[in-house]
Amino acid sequence: MTDGLPEYYFRVRENGAFVFRVDTENRQRRIEMDQIAVINMKNGEVKAHGDRQLTEADLTEIRAWMAQRAGVLARRELDDIHRVVDTLNLTAQWAQTRAQDDQLEAVTEALLMAMHDLRAVLVRKKADRLTKG
Repeated sequence: MTDGLPEYYFRVRENGAFVFRVDTENRQRRIEMDQIAVINMKNGEVKAHGDRQLTEADLTEIRAWMAQRAGVLARRELDDIHRVVDTLNLTAQWAQTRAQDDQLEAVTEALLMAMHDLRAVLVRKKADRLTKG
């Protein structure tokens, strides 16, 4: 049952993870997880848990996990933006074909403000890219 378990387990949380060392070398052959660190992905900080001292091997594994996690989060973020484009298209179709007047009244101002803000940011960013390149 315990063959092939990783040496470390990373419990993802909102802005990072808790890092556990996995141990099966005990009398009962139970899986024990000992928290050794806390990761903050926003600032790249790794804090040892309690009075623990992290080894170079611990830090190497943690840094590798952080790099892999950053890649996953970047891909998810871009995928979320592509979903927003789809949602905007579906919203336009809904507004044109199925929306009732009271439904449109409930969402029009919020949608117009959000789209105006998004357009302003996109136009400004595009102009910045054009002037740089």
